[in-house]
Amino acid sequence: MTVQALALITVTDKEVLGKYREVAAQALAKHGGKVVAGDPAPTVLEAAFEAPTLTALLSFPSVEAATAWREDPALGDIHALRNAGGKSTIVVLPS
Repeated sequence: MTVQALALITVTDKEVLGKYREVAAQALAKHGGKVVAGDPAPTVLEAAFEAPTLTALLSFPSVEAATAWREDPALGDIHALRNAGGKSTIVVLPS
């Protein structure tokens, strides 16, 4: 069962986040993930917290694969790079 994950990122350092984007696809692929769609300037209809300045819709083969991607110690530096470039919230949307 394929699941989607929504990444909501408030960019704080465009240069650092650009470096993350260079390696993000390879890190996702390690656990069967991919970027389905992305928007560097999303239209925010409602925000109870700080509105994201970047969004991405990700796809994974399962919730377990998405969790493994986020918890993979070998990808720690890549996740740290994302977090150094912005504040992110990533939620899984099971089908």
